[in-house]
Parts: sequence; C-alpha cells; structure tokens
Amino acid sequence: MVDAHLTFVIIGGGLAGAKAAETLRAEGFTGRVILIGDERDHPYERPPLSKGYLAGKEERDSVYVHEPAWYAQTDIELHLGQPVVAIDRAVKAVRLGDGTAVHYDKLLLATGAEPRRLDIPGTDLAGVHHLRRLAHADRLKQVLTSLGRDNGHLVIAGAGWIGLEVAAAARGYGAEVTVVEANATPLYDVLGPEVGQIFADLHAQHGVRFHFGARLTEIVGQDGMVLAAQTDDGTEHPAHDVLAAIGAAPRSSLAEAAGLEMAPRADGGGIAVDASLRTSDPDIYAAGDTAAAQHPLLGTRLRVEHWANALNGGPAAARAMLGQDVSYDRIPYFFSDQYDLGLEYSGWAPPGSYDQVLVRGDAGKREFIAFWMKDRRVLAAMNVNVWDVTEQLQRVIRSGAQLDPEAVADPTVDLATLGA
Repeated sequence: MVDAHLTFVIIGGGLAGAKAAETLRAEGFTGRVILIGDERDHPYERPPLSKGYLAGKEERDSVYVHEPAWYAQTDIELHLGQPVVAIDRAVKAVRLGDGTAVHYDKLLLATGAEPRRLDIPGTDLAGVHHLRRLAHADRLKQVLTSLGRDNGHLVIAGAGWIGLEVAAAARGYGAEVTVVEANATPLYDVLGPEVGQIFADLHAQHGVRFHFGARLTEIVGQDGMVLAAQTDDGTEHPAHDVLAAIGAAPRSSLAEAAGLEMAPRADGGGIAVDASLRTSDPDIYAAGDTAAAQHPLLGTRLRVEHWANALNGGPAAARAMLGQDVSYDRIPYFFSDQYDLGLEYSGWAPPGSYDQVLVRGDAGKREFIAFWMKDRRVLAAMNVNVWDVTEQLQRVIRSGAQLDPEAVADPTVDLATLGA
C-alpha cells in the first residue's frame, strides 16, 4: 500500500496506540512502525484497573492488548520505559529522554491523560493514591486487601466513575469507604441528579458513606502515614488511605510545546483534530484521551476519555495516516460494573444540554434504560442491567428523530421502532 521506506511513529503505549499499530499492519503497511511508551509494561487496557483486576476477578495478564510476542511477530518496534521529551516538526523527529532522535514520516499522538492532583496539604503522604496506570492498580490492590483485612478506612475524593468503581472494589475486600463529593449526587456532571441518586442508593446499600457538598481541605498524617481527611465543612473523616479520583487532564504538553493547535481548556483541552483525527500539522494525528476531535454527527468538538474511543479512535487514525478517507463519527460509549449493576452509556448529554430525562423500566430494581432528551430528540441513553440494546440505542441517537416521550418510556414499545 505504501513505500516500505516510510516510518510511522506512535507515541503512547495504551489501547489507542496498540490498536493503531495493529491496524497499520492489517491494512498492509510495510514500512517501519515504532511504538514508544513511557511505561515498562506492554500496552494494556485501562478498564480492568478499576474493575476486574482491581477487584481480584481478573488476572494481571488479562489487561494486555496483545501478547508480548505479538509485537516482534508483526515487526512493530517497541521502545518501552522511554519518554518522548520533544517533537521537532521542522526535521520530523521525536527526541527521547536519553537523547535519541527518531525520524517519522507520519506521527500519531496517543499519549492519553493523567489524573488530576489534589492541591491540599498532606498529598505527599504514603497513603495518598491515584489510579491511572497499571502500577497504580498493583499498589491499590494491595492497599485494598490490607484495608479489608484490618478493617481499615479508605476516603475517596470524587464520586465519578473511577471513584465509584474503586469504592465497589474496596467494599468487596471489606474495607470501610467514605466518598467525598462536591456535588449533591454521584456522577452529577455525567448523569444529572435524577439518575445519579440511583448510584448513591446503590452504594449506600453496600455500606459506602457519602459526604456530599464538601471538598477535602487537608490530609492529616503522622510519620508519613495517613490518619484522617478533613473537609471544608470542618468534618474529619478517619482514613488510612486516600484516593484522589477528581478527573483526568489530557497529556498534551508535547503537542503544545511543538506548536500544534490546542482545544480551549474551558472545553476540556486536548489536541485539536479534525474529523480524520489530523492535527494542525498534516503529518501528525492524535487519538484517544488526548484528542479533541471535531465530531461530524454531533457538530461540536469532543474529547472523550473512554475505552471505546481508544479502541476505535486508534484504528481510525491509522487509516487516515495511510491516506484513507476517514470521518470519525462514532457515538461516544462507555460501560461500568459496580456490585451487581452493569451499565452501558451511549451518546453525549453534558449538563444543560437536555430538557428531559425519561426512564423505561424499573429504576427501583435497577433494571431500566434512561434517556436524556432535548426537543424530543434522544441525546444519550444508558441501559442498566438491560442487555443487547446498545446498537438500537445508538441508532436512535444517530437518527436525530423527534419522538413521542410516552413511546420512549413505554417498555412495550419496541426500541427498533423508535426513530425508524
């Protein structure tokens, strides 16, 4: 398909980077493929870090995208444990931490995101954790095991997806858990108060304590160990460990330093790319958590931090690098597992974008589909313990059809007929 002397470089050892490399070979690219990751582990998927692996239900090796031998078998050159410190667009090269320069003809930035840090006293204590990398999950799994054995206390700052999934895993080990959240319900910015309360009730039934409308102001410790966590309303929560789960920021400093166009920080930041995932430099692309892509269907720029975006975005960028006509218009999708609740969410409905939330099914039994609607159109839908409906829900969202709210909420109305 292309000149065998071309070199395509991928920065980022996560799912997006690994799937991009796989796609280049699957599409017949015979040039050099160089994948550079700053972690020593082979490329891996992140959902198990807060779900199956952390909870002790999956083995560590299950997180890897490919078997280690696969990279040599497909002639993909790996540079692991080696950070890229600069991109020189003038000579089309990236510089590694050891000073090595690697030439590229096309470059893919799949650098992901990094956890936001608490800016309060006490964050240097040994019992303060983040969860983004496999090494973080290794450590946190040991911590949860110990807390469960010793009836220890974990305080989690943030009731987003990571915070809630870790809370569920921690309760599975028997640890005491307190979640501190500034909003009135969990997942407030994602689901709104109506559906967020369902998750508050779910976790409360499993023994999780919530402290809403508050923020951590200090982590109190002695001899390097955590003793308590204080909130801005004067409450002191007993704690042996603290997890900061207050969101993630795109790892876009390399791109910014190289002079690539960036998305506004107020909109989530990230590297600005078009619908083909191309940056402002025609030879550089971006995919995954770090890319703020112009979405052709939704008509806005989105930066999506979910597994499906990495799974599909990496291959889309790879095909665009090969000169194929790419318009990346996937409906955003993610999933979560907490206790006996499993869910899938499709669409995009940020706060203020919808005027109605409808529920089809039994929310009390946690078997339902929620719909976020604007002007009788479905912006997003979430199926909870209801399966094999994602394709139908995404079709409804993609149609943009105006629907009868009663039909949307009526479980006797076939989903396949909505928007048909």
